[in-house]
Amino acid sequence: MKPFEKLLLENKAWAREKIQNDPEYFNRLANLQTPEFLWIGCSDSRVPANEITGTEPGEIFVHRNIANMVVHTDLNLLSVLDYAVHHLKVKHVIVCGHYGCGGVKAALTHHNLGIINKWLRNIKDVFRYHESELNQIDDEAQKLNRLVELNVEEQVMNLAKTSIIQKAWKYENRPYLHGWVYGLANGIIKPVYEMKPGSHLDPIYEYDDL
Repeated sequence: MKPFEKLLLENKAWAREKIQNDPEYFNRLANLQTPEFLWIGCSDSRVPANEITGTEPGEIFVHRNIANMVVHTDLNLLSVLDYAVHHLKVKHVIVCGHYGCGGVKAALTHHNLGIINKWLRNIKDVFRYHESELNQIDDEAQKLNRLVELNVEEQVMNLAKTSIIQKAWKYENRPYLHGWVYGLANGIIKPVYEMKPGSHLDPIYEYDDL
């Protein structure tokens, strides 16, 4: 059996089990999507949002990219964010990174990785913002993990800088923004940052004509 054929076989077994346990399961899913959460996570295959939070399909709206970035020119991310905030009316937006992130680790090197350089440049900027703190950490693994945390914090800040979030804060007092880091070694999520609706930024980032 080829690897992709195994996936299809497992899918049939999963669907059959769901129907056996709850005959109306797929009918409900097909007609309703009301998630409270938007999850912006890393593309790493070891960090599946539903599985590590114990939630069912339909409970979390998910966007994933390398190193869970919120880049102000990423129309894919912004489209997902706009849909989740203004149409699905999510109450929480979570940026979830993970310790030992390969994207963050690559950004700490000087390797030329082709087009990936353009993406990792955003993480290099995070390093530059916090260089004095990070350069005091001698252990490379600890430095990497601290940069993972700082990167999550900066991405939450990047969310708050968008007119999408600021408009929802102004008129609907939502969503809360959360920065989390998942531990591959123990399976535990660590909250590292939070912004409540209406949190103030540096005034240069705040819009007054929403």
